[in-house]
Amino acid sequence: VWRLPQRGLGLFEAWHEAARHDRNAEAMGIAGFRKAISGLPRAPVAAIAAVAAALSIPDRALPEYLHRALFDIGGWASYARHRVWLAELDGRADDTLVQLLALRVAWGYGLFVARTGTPSGARFELAWQMAMQAAASPPDDSDLSQDPELALDLVMQTAFESAHRRTLLRRLAAGSPTAPADRPALQVAFCIDVRSEPIRRALETVSPTTATIGFAGFFGFPIEYIPIGRRSGGAQCPVLLKPAFTVCEAVGDATMEEEQEIMGLRLLRRRAGQAWKSFKLSAVSSFAYVETLGLGFAVKLVSDSLGLTRPVRDPDTDGLDPSVIGRIGPRIAPREVGGRATGFDPAERAAMAEAVLRAMSMTTGFARLVLLAGHGSTTVNNPHASSLDCGACGGHTGEANARVSAAVLNDEAVRTALATRGIAIPADTWFLPALHDTTTDDVRLFDTGAVPRSHTADIALAQTWLRRAAALARTWRAPDLGLAAGTDTTQALRARAVDWSQVRPEWGLAGNRAFIAAPRAATRGRDLGGEVFLHDYDWRQDPDLSVLTLIMTAPLIVASWINLQYYACVVNHRAFGAGNKALHNVCGAIGVLEGNAGDLKAGLPWQSVHDGTRFRHDPLRLTVIIAAPTDAMDSVIAAHDSVRRLVENGWVHLFAMTDGPVTHRYAGPGQWRDNV
Repeated sequence: VWRLPQRGLGLFEAWHEAARHDRNAEAMGIAGFRKAISGLPRAPVAAIAAVAAALSIPDRALPEYLHRALFDIGGWASYARHRVWLAELDGRADDTLVQLLALRVAWGYGLFVARTGTPSGARFELAWQMAMQAAASPPDDSDLSQDPELALDLVMQTAFESAHRRTLLRRLAAGSPTAPADRPALQVAFCIDVRSEPIRRALETVSPTTATIGFAGFFGFPIEYIPIGRRSGGAQCPVLLKPAFTVCEAVGDATMEEEQEIMGLRLLRRRAGQAWKSFKLSAVSSFAYVETLGLGFAVKLVSDSLGLTRPVRDPDTDGLDPSVIGRIGPRIAPREVGGRATGFDPAERAAMAEAVLRAMSMTTGFARLVLLAGHGSTTVNNPHASSLDCGACGGHTGEANARVSAAVLNDEAVRTALATRGIAIPADTWFLPALHDTTTDDVRLFDTGAVPRSHTADIALAQTWLRRAAALARTWRAPDLGLAAGTDTTQALRARAVDWSQVRPEWGLAGNRAFIAAPRAATRGRDLGGEVFLHDYDWRQDPDLSVLTLIMTAPLIVASWINLQYYACVVNHRAFGAGNKALHNVCGAIGVLEGNAGDLKAGLPWQSVHDGTRFRHDPLRLTVIIAAPTDAMDSVIAAHDSVRRLVENGWVHLFAMTDGPVTHRYAGPGQWRDNV
């Protein structure tokens, strides 16, 4: 929070200006550093060109040199690229990555100048010139020959994946699950996240008349959700998408005067909190804060250490009266707030509702009670908490999307419009939002006060089934979390959720290895071990292939990203992981450092993939199984480069399922081989 005086300039320009006065480099023994930097142009691209010329870097070697310069600071480079990504989503240009590259190259140039000025500088310069000449020479034929060790590694990797895939296919072929009635007693839509698979299986075990559905946890509503008392919010949608709507929280049934009073108190509290935080982080207070006020936190330290403090899941309601909190919910009606259009007009609601139900292959057979269950993770003292929340909701918890989608689907005008479009929702069907806590497997219901009294018994029965399912799922998960047989899993997992020293509150998506888009009948009753992304899909209800296209261009790609993130963190944790979580320090609000300096750490912590004895994630490329005709998948692949690159370059293994068994494997454009 100690702001740079040149903050208004670009990154490189600001650093260039500061470097003229900063004597730290000379204090570290880098002679002439300020003079060398001052002699470079202030424009980043011009500075890069000047350094390349001064170092005599051949044109052929320049791309590799610049790429390596960024790779050496891969964490900071990744953050800069993230800023570019966000700008591209908004249709803007952002040169943060180029600015950072110029800064990195200029530092290298400063070191080069200092090195050549030493007594051994001539030898150093000769070695540099020889290296540049070698980089400018074309590679020998031997450089292009196949590495026998690499070839063997690739064969072993393929065999490793084939063995695991055979196990998955055997599980899919096993059993003869009982299907729920034409009208289930309860329907629950969960996110496709692999952690939803055990709770879905458990719920269908304790209640065979229940039907579960898998769909991306943002429930088809790409929204910016603004918590009460704030002017902006987070993107509750996959990073592939840009929020199309803005939804604000509001106090239900509040008068204008009451709402203004609540908002005023909330704003006052936020300002006080921000002022206190600024004081704690200021340059002056950092030396006296702990010594002066440290003892005041003794009670909190003791209560946190003993697990007596419940975590605040929603800090945006902290300090509000409980009676007010119970009335807070999304306002879906269109309204202008702070000069911004929020909510949905009737046509938008009907269009979104139709798109969501068709994408879920849920157009008939509605139960009296339909739960839309987002998910989130309860954890404390964890800078990586968002990696345990819903990726489909942009790293946030999913109750906001569940509440918005339920409110839209319960709207009478929406149902009337849907009936004209061939989707008749029974008058006694009610959609209810929920949140599945992936740390404890508890499922919390929202907005129960708005449910008709005719559904009181339905809700009570659903809560009973959910409690039993949660207990069963916890029993299944206990061995993976190191809990001994006979342990009270309910108490143990809830204790992990509030333990501020716990580096593994849960395993997240470790172990993910497959993505299946098929009717639930193809996977119901099978023990898939919490390792599979499950997306419901019935190609017979998708005549124009719009849903298949959506699945293959969004959830499939995001699942492959997650899979490759875990893969990379296992096979090369030093380059792609975040190191030891116990040594992390939060850097600003953008990432963590391992220790007190160095590169920004990217990827997952070591504790997310390793239990101290062995890896908890096997490095397997994603197996994708889709119940759809092969020519339909061919058309999607041909039309979308993002999908084509994944399947043709072998980053995922694509299989086709036909009326139950997996029958074909993708082998290239228009080529499918019989699965053996």
